[in-house]
Amino acid sequence: MHASRPYIESVASPTLITADDLPRLTPPHKRSELVRGVLVVREPPGYQHGVVTARLARIIADYVDERGVGDVLAGDPGFKLATNPDTVRAPDIAFVKRERAPDPSPTGFADFAPDLAVEVRSPGDRPGEVLAKVADWLSAGSALVWVVDPGPRCARVYRADGSEALVTAEGSLDGEDVLPGFSCHLADVF
Repeated sequence: MHASRPYIESVASPTLITADDLPRLTPPHKRSELVRGVLVVREPPGYQHGVVTARLARIIADYVDERGVGDVLAGDPGFKLATNPDTVRAPDIAFVKRERAPDPSPTGFADFAPDLAVEVRSPGDRPGEVLAKVADWLSAGSALVWVVDPGPRCARVYRADGSEALVTAEGSLDGEDVLPGFSCHLADVF
């Protein structure tokens, strides 16, 4: 008889993905981000999300274009916020001040955080995941983050100084120091 040996399962650490790997590993018709080297894949967000995102992006872009104060990006542009392990986040809308906008524009991910990151909540977004994204934006240097929630028709404003505010549908989103003079009635995007 042989003495039994304990079964020891070897658990290999997951292979971390880099920002360079992200474009080729993203499944078709999915949204993906890279969070500390781990691929996070989500379903497309849906019709209501698209309408709200497009309206708000247009309002911001009209303001920015009229004044020539920077770049507005939409459609989940990727920003590389950290390295080793890499984090690439993709806001629904972003604004980068003219003096920070790269020239020429990179074809890949920008290696910095936008001045303003806008997240439009999707039905499947979990509050903790959204707050993790907000924390990543602010930690990487975004001065202002708006989380717009079509369900209850409100928005949360998060600032680099740690303060936050709730904006109801009757209120307005304010560009503060990031987009001086910008104001948008929240009801106009729903």
